[in-house]
Amino acid sequence: MPSNYTDERVLTMSGIHNFRDYGNYRARAGVLKSGMLWRSGQHMDATPDDLATVHALGIATVVDLRGDSERAQNACARHPEFSSEVLFHPGETAGTSGRAAHEEVAGDVRTPDDARRAMLRLYESLPFRPVLAGTFRLYFKTLAERDAPSLLHCLAGKDRTGLAAALVHSLMGVHRDDIFSDYLLTNIAGNAEARIAAGARHVREGFGIKMSDEALRVLMSVEEQFLDRAFQTIGARYGSIEGYGRELLGVSAQTIGQMEQRLVVN
Repeated sequence: MPSNYTDERVLTMSGIHNFRDYGNYRARAGVLKSGMLWRSGQHMDATPDDLATVHALGIATVVDLRGDSERAQNACARHPEFSSEVLFHPGETAGTSGRAAHEEVAGDVRTPDDARRAMLRLYESLPFRPVLAGTFRLYFKTLAERDAPSLLHCLAGKDRTGLAAALVHSLMGVHRDDIFSDYLLTNIAGNAEARIAAGARHVREGFGIKMSDEALRVLMSVEEQFLDRAFQTIGARYGSIEGYGRELLGVSAQTIGQMEQRLVVN
């Protein structure tokens, strides 16, 4: 597939990667609205034009899945008229060094197989990390209570963000094929090569040149088996995504109903 693949879901920008609308899928109660559910990577490299594009979307809430150290070391650029509420649960979601989740597991990675094993281990733990789950709770509360566009992001916009978006899709009754299709869109959305290069700089700074280029590409991409591992682990602990949402995140049937009222059109 082309490295600069675009469709109506994707907004290609210079300094914000993987910025896209993850609505407009068939759900249980209808079709998820367009323009309400946005996701992306970090905004610290955003250009003025990027910030103007984001500002025009009318985003009322920004949900930041990064930890405190990441926010301190990689502050997001903001539009001069930025007024969105930024939500996060305090603490660390990926270690204490200011690194992203995929960087956290990169220390022993040398080969593509090493990278895949590391990413699978990562996805086994992501759904249950207390600080990350705390931010998931804030996100679902926001989706249930606020009738305005929201933006979900982490550093690379692919693992923590990818899982959160997949959880929204699953709880809203989006077909599994569409859930995974949207998750995998990370690999081709916008200028994927620029995204990989930007992420590679962070990884190389932390782990030098011992990691192969192929292994680094695995770390900076997503694969179906990664999300599948998270879903399998959730199912093993809670029986289902619905059980996980209800018991760990406080997403009741009433919460889902409120989300459907705000996010779904018939």
